[in-house]
Amino acid sequence: MITVSNLDVIFSDKKLFEDVNLKFLPGNCYGVIGANGAGKSTFLKVLSGEKDSSKGDIIIEKNKRMAVLKQNHNEFNDFTAVETVIMGHKRLYEIMQAKEVLYSKGELSDDEGMKLANLEVEFAELDGWDAEYSAEKLLNGLNVPEEDFYKNMGSILPKNKVKVLLAQALFGDPDILLLDEPTNHLDFDAITWLENFLMDYDNTVITVSHDRHFLNKVCTHMVDIDYFQVKLYPGNYDFWMESSQLMQRLMTNKNKKKEEKIKELEAFIARFSANASKSSQATSRKKSLEKIKLDEIVPSSRKYPFIGFEIEKQLGKDVVEVENLSASLDGKTLFSNVSFVMNRGDKVGLLGKNDLAKTTLLRILAGELEPDSGTIKWGQTVSTGHLPADNDEYFNDDSLTLIEWLRRFSKDPAESYVRGFLGRMLFSGEQPLKKVKYLSGGEKMRCMFSKLMLSEANTLLIDSPTNHLDLEAIQSVNKGLEEFKGALVVTSHDHKLLQSVCNKIVEVGENGSYTHEGPLETFIGNDRVKERVSKLYN
Repeated sequence: MITVSNLDVIFSDKKLFEDVNLKFLPGNCYGVIGANGAGKSTFLKVLSGEKDSSKGDIIIEKNKRMAVLKQNHNEFNDFTAVETVIMGHKRLYEIMQAKEVLYSKGELSDDEGMKLANLEVEFAELDGWDAEYSAEKLLNGLNVPEEDFYKNMGSILPKNKVKVLLAQALFGDPDILLLDEPTNHLDFDAITWLENFLMDYDNTVITVSHDRHFLNKVCTHMVDIDYFQVKLYPGNYDFWMESSQLMQRLMTNKNKKKEEKIKELEAFIARFSANASKSSQATSRKKSLEKIKLDEIVPSSRKYPFIGFEIEKQLGKDVVEVENLSASLDGKTLFSNVSFVMNRGDKVGLLGKNDLAKTTLLRILAGELEPDSGTIKWGQTVSTGHLPADNDEYFNDDSLTLIEWLRRFSKDPAESYVRGFLGRMLFSGEQPLKKVKYLSGGEKMRCMFSKLMLSEANTLLIDSPTNHLDLEAIQSVNKGLEEFKGALVVTSHDHKLLQSVCNKIVEVGENGSYTHEGPLETFIGNDRVKERVSKLYN
């Protein structure tokens, strides 16, 4: 158990939160949410002791082990993947090193012999004999290739390094697990494995994530950082969001009787309480939800940007026919013989194990790159708009203000029109006069969505639309793409976005492609489909 008592985190130029009093209990998974800059990652660092608080105490139950997901991907470059995972249990790894030193000596003194005997006892108590097997099991679950298990981390691909560090945090069943963005760069199979692992986990998990599907699947409580306060709510992310929005509506409707408000809220709680993340938590969570009073749920102060796409020219029936498309980089195949057809109304989720392959395919569709072979036949009515994953080249001119930058893509150059557009994307007051060189990653993404909306294209090619965005902006992007009346090809690691937006999935591999007619969940949950998709990579 962790107890947070009277906690303040206030920097010289910024207050994050104050007077925080919380308890984190075993058997629960707590999702930490808040707008960008609210202090989510800082909160985890304070809990772990990596950062100091301004005031207050973090009290951890005696003899409880805490594990933290490391963020420095190069910290363990000189160690093998298996060794890196075992290092997640600091005491066990210390014992293994000490044993190795003593055994290398040959003859031991009486004191050394006694020390070795004590180490062996402790080693066995910590399941040391199964350490390598347990590490390999975690790596297997996260789809790290077996050939990487005993390679040095420095020679492992970045996407697999992330998985090794996650396995390190999970190793040895720590009593308290702190995970900052654990699903970043994971494929869907690895995310599903992690979700199942955490749903069955009996200890305390505290996680920061922008993955709404993940938060809904694993979390029993939400920790909301807002109004410089940190408050705890039972339920998953959807429950917190919908209840917060419900409260906002109820509070602004002055004519409703309080009894009617209570009745609506109670009905809402009853619906969600039957949908528990963990079966073992269902009963206790239902009781907690039933105890919620009207005044206990506070509407959020967060603001949502407006994402909405107008179409200048309506689409005809035929959108695009891609046939036997292939591309390579530096002599290495990215994808080959990719074929698929899109018609009016199609929204395609582009999947594949290689993010660069998907990005390259989108750039070829956008006309920015030429394929090695194959053909692309666009329909006569198609106009395309492209949003790339890497947008730095669009912000090379540091002298431009936001107004000057966006005006270049607007049919109406009037400052009032451009300002109005920026205002809908949460750039208000003096912010439109800000130089683009000072924009954060999230602000650049909002600018790129403004550019895309101004194109009024009827076919959108979007690469990783949720990168750098907070949950509020992600919700807006999701809604905008759902309501878009044109055709769409999108790559994303956001399960909920792909599930709610796309009606077709195209998997792209080195040996071809596979088209699935239907939503994401029928694609990833189908063993026959998995078997066919695996052939694209072997």
